[in-house]
Amino acid sequence: MRFTILLPSAEGKEPGGNPLAPDMFDYRSSNTFNYFSQLNPERRALIDALQAQVRDGSDDDLAALFGVKGDTLQEAVDVNLDLYRSPLMAAVDRYGPGVMYAAMDFAGLPTGSQRRLLENGVIFSGLFGLLRPDDLIPNYRLRMDAKVEGIGKVASYWREPLSEALNALVAGHAVWNLLPASHEAAWDDAEVYGRMIRVKFFRQDEAGERTAVSHGVKELRGSLVAHIVNETADSVETLDGWEAPDGYEVDPEASEVDEAGGGTVVMVSSPGWEDRRKARRKARAEAEAEAAAAKRAREEDDDD
Repeated sequence: MRFTILLPSAEGKEPGGNPLAPDMFDYRSSNTFNYFSQLNPERRALIDALQAQVRDGSDDDLAALFGVKGDTLQEAVDVNLDLYRSPLMAAVDRYGPGVMYAAMDFAGLPTGSQRRLLENGVIFSGLFGLLRPDDLIPNYRLRMDAKVEGIGKVASYWREPLSEALNALVAGHAVWNLLPASHEAAWDDAEVYGRMIRVKFFRQDEAGERTAVSHGVKELRGSLVAHIVNETADSVETLDGWEAPDGYEVDPEASEVDEAGGGTVVMVSSPGWEDRRKARRKARAEAEAEAAAAKRAREEDDDD
């Protein structure tokens, strides 16, 4: 089953870009060749409204809009006013400084895995709605939960056009949903996919008490993305072979998997995971050795 990975954009962004990026990938023209070019009218309308608010807004209003102050606020003002003139960069590189994107390490992935991410990844963006990882975009700042004058809440603004595009795309797919609530609020899920998989992370202490992971979850999601594209993963079962950071393991009893093979997978980091991982590696190596020996025996029989 083909898979799609739904990813949030990142607050941290790489500055700069290519000032000679081809117009065929440019969101600024009505005749474009980016992957979700049907969203270009909404993109331009949002940019125009955002720039009008930036030009006319007070420092306090803009601090509320962008959620930052001081030098970071001035940077947000500058990059948003320069959107139509800014050099462009592939989204996966633009978001590279973000914690999740740094953890997935796109540049360090094998070529095949990079291709699978580019073909199967979909990024939710406050400014652009939906992006493929290789869509060329400028530096910008706008959260999905922001409220823009004349537009309203950004997630609500995007809901109808984004949902139409995304639901058509994911029909019949295995969907890995790595979206936070603020981004998922922009999607009216028509449930046309083959299966939907979510992953939740918990830490368990010596007493057996579990705590949901908040700090560090972005790194885990980035590592999970790398696993998905490395293994062409389209099912819950593929998580059993993931050597997650800090020893997170699937808890089948706590997970909720539906008849289609989707649902919510619970992964837990608990004491003793190092020994359990060593045991799994040993068992896997022994199984591989047995399979190799059996193959050699069959080949020798064929030669006879």
